[in-house]
Amino acid sequence: MENSLTPLLQLLLAHILTDFLLQPKSWIEHKRKFQARSYILILHSLLAGVLTLVFLQDLSLWYLALIVSITHYLIDWWKLVQNRDDLKYFLLDQFFHILVIIFIWLFLINGYTLIFPGLKNILDSPAILAIAGAYLIVIFPAGYLIGKATQRWQEEIEQIDQNSSLREAGRYIGIFERILVLTFILTQNFSAIGFLIAAKSILRFSEKTGSGARKQTEYVLIGTLMSFAITILLGLLVNYIIFQ
Repeated sequence: MENSLTPLLQLLLAHILTDFLLQPKSWIEHKRKFQARSYILILHSLLAGVLTLVFLQDLSLWYLALIVSITHYLIDWWKLVQNRDDLKYFLLDQFFHILVIIFIWLFLINGYTLIFPGLKNILDSPAILAIAGAYLIVIFPAGYLIGKATQRWQEEIEQIDQNSSLREAGRYIGIFERILVLTFILTQNFSAIGFLIAAKSILRFSEKTGSGARKQTEYVLIGTLMSFAITILLGLLVNYIIFQ
């Protein structure tokens, strides 16, 4: 397993160096301005291939480095023509790059024949299905349930202060806290949940002042307790499935 993971790590490191460490802001601005006509885009794509070859340490794999360069150019060009540089396109851009890396890695380790048996093992594993399902639940349905359950209080808070917080900040805070709590439970780190509650309490309540402060505190506390309760119960259920 260690030897089969080495090419993947080499490919990922080459990509990280190419796309982040060795790409100054001036290069990014040049690519945005000239797009497909940018010589920087060509240079950047060639650098991706060269670093791939350097890390793989095998000149006979030059054709894989060429594939990396060509696909890197096409993916970056696609992103540039969108004329948008938001989170969505950043994630899509990185997803396509990593997808190419995974295909090349599977080729290097002759892993294509293992894909379908591997997927079957995953789909036949109650533990893996339970863990995946639990994370999906805490990210999506749990937030929707808590939002509906606390909606009347949220409307009351908004009437008091419509600018009380960043837009949808509470939603994302809730998602990340549930992910962390579930991870702590699945890894048997129950004590870390207490530190998470303490940290959130300090950050969320330390600056609460004014007439609506108590109501805001109570609203956040209700949502937090509901979020933690759902996640803890779900985590304990998954642990039961895993260890039964």
